[in-house]
Amino acid sequence: MHSSDPVLSTVELRAILLVDDDKQLASALQWILADENFLVDIAFDGEEALLKVRAHEYDAVICDLMMPRLRGDEFYLKAKAVRPELADRFIFITGFAADPKIAPFLTANNVKYLVKPFPVEGLITCVKQLFT
Repeated sequence: MHSSDPVLSTVELRAILLVDDDKQLASALQWILADENFLVDIAFDGEEALLKVRAHEYDAVICDLMMPRLRGDEFYLKAKAVRPELADRFIFITGFAADPKIAPFLTANNVKYLVKPFPVEGLITCVKQLFT
């Protein structure tokens, strides 16, 4: 058995934390991203997501902005304090990009975001761009 055996070639799997209080959307996106060979963990609000970020290392975070308990922007700032390397690995998904509470956050932090409803291909492309 040789180490160059093609059967043993490994695909590097990227771990993504998906944070959205819309359980149906989160579940659908989990399947879609898993199809693209991403390992996807789900949290349904910012507080649950923060616990996961403290416990696990993720390569990227896809995060809704308007959520109960801890909004996406607040979660981002806390997650960045815990895992600074994640700061430029966030993609926000929101239906509220023009909201006066949200727009300044998106601009000030120069973060990537997609406005709901967005094409799934757009999200996949955006995620892949994080790793190129």
